[in-house]
Amino acid sequence: QVPLVESGGGLVQAGDSLRLSCAASGRTFNNMAWFRQAPGKEREFVAATIALIRAGTYLADIADSVKGRFTVIRGNAKNTLNLQMNSLKPEDTAVYYCAAASDRGTVAKSAESYPYWGQGTQVTVSS
Repeated sequence: QVPLVESGGGLVQAGDSLRLSCAASGRTFNNMAWFRQAPGKEREFVAATIALIRAGTYLADIADSVKGRFTVIRGNAKNTLNLQMNSLKPEDTAVYYCAAASDRGTVAKSAESYPYWGQGTQVTVSS
């Protein structure tokens, strides 16, 4: 199992910003994504990427619920993924998970597409 380590979660107030980071150890992935799960709810897609052939380039897709507030950034080494979260809302409160797959050929927004998962990092937004 390849470890994916998330960091950057915390407790913030509505309107604040946070930056989550995910780092894979020992290998690279073409597909990396963020999902989140709030208490009592299903895990939901937040943002997904697929690395392109040219180093440092990638395609990305963002969930409508966070579009315009969240930005997803891939590292050049294909083993890091960041999530810049601005204008946070209480409804963004959840455990955020990093996920990775070798190569799905396209941006994958389904959790079932990813065999590798991090342990999650808690984001709590107070009103």
